Amino acid sequence: MSDEFGGDIITLTDEDGQSYEFEHVDTLEHNEETYMAFIPADIDDEDGEVDFIILRVAENDGEDDLVTVEDDAELEEVYALFMKRIEEYEEETV
Repeated sequence: MSDEFGGDIITLTDEDGQSYEFEHVDTLEHNEETYMAFIPADIDDEDGEVDFIILRVAENDGEDDLVTVEDDAELEEVYALFMKRIEEYEEETV
């Protein structure tokens, strides 16, 4: 887990023009692709569980865009990698 775990707030806009704020949790490289994990910035995690959003970095006209991971197998694989990194980070900080 990087030293910059969490803390960066970004605004993402969906295809309908609606904007949402997310906190960047982590970034990882897998199979020559870059993936980023986010949690909603205004989350109320009373039950201790937080779902996060995984987006892939894709180049579009020379600029990086964040795109939805459409392939379920790819998403599950990357999700497992993020969860492993989060668990390792939590074990190190205890």
